[in-house]
Amino acid sequence: MVNKESKGMLIGFIGILIFSLTLPVSKIAVLSFNPYFIAFGRAVLAGLVALAYLVYKKEAIPPKGDFTKFVVIALGVVFGFPIFTTVAMTHGSSSHGAVILGMMPLATTVIGVIRFQERPSLGFWLVSLMGAALVMLYALLKCSGSFTYVDGLLVLGGISACVGYVEGGELSRKMNPRAVISWALVISLPINIVMTYYTFNSVYLDAGPIAWTSFVYLSLFPMFLGFFFWYEGLAYGGIARVSQVQLMQPFCTLVAASVLLGDPLTLMNLVFAVLVVSMVILSKRMLVKRI
Repeated sequence: MVNKESKGMLIGFIGILIFSLTLPVSKIAVLSFNPYFIAFGRAVLAGLVALAYLVYKKEAIPPKGDFTKFVVIALGVVFGFPIFTTVAMTHGSSSHGAVILGMMPLATTVIGVIRFQERPSLGFWLVSLMGAALVMLYALLKCSGSFTYVDGLLVLGGISACVGYVEGGELSRKMNPRAVISWALVISLPINIVMTYYTFNSVYLDAGPIAWTSFVYLSLFPMFLGFFFWYEGLAYGGIARVSQVQLMQPFCTLVAASVLLGDPLTLMNLVFAVLVVSMVILSKRMLVKRI
């Protein structure tokens, strides 16, 4: 019998697999579209689908007291992460971005502790720090020991996403996780429609099928459907525990970048993948108390 935490981690991992394609697919999309059009436009398409979902499911309008929470979610995962990471992909590689975003599990845990009083044990913190340290070491080895402007954009994007993850994961404890991301998208829809209009260029109509397929994927999967699994996983297993599944996202992205973009998979990639996954497995054994 699968316990609640294990089920949460499994469900969350499906979301992570969907999210892991974001950087490689964004790299393809920015070859044909302005990064700001991608960021706002994908949110429009996702928002329209989310609106249709809410109407079809006859979801009740959330209480007024939760409005601020939805705004925080939108700032994090509808605006912050897409804008920062898409702009970063105009300058950097998706493989490099993958390892920088490997810091997200630790950031999610820290934000969860501060915001919702989750209290991981000392062992949990040590394992999380070891996982983050491995990702940082990997990034430094790949970039000759220095961080760049692209790194800064990715860090900002990662922090934005973590804020949205934590707030959405907590809200998913008391309402349908699918409705959480849907309402966040719908609430932000007016701004995204206006910004999409101003960032649209008629030449985009002549973009090829690969470009538009990439755009549609970014709209429907990491912006919408991925959160169905991710928020449900966080609600089941707890923010601190399930967030550690994110440690596998950089290496899922590396594989995706290899398949979609031809980026080479090296022995270093595989070694660090094994080490990081080991940290995820070890973290699952550590006690996490919730106050």
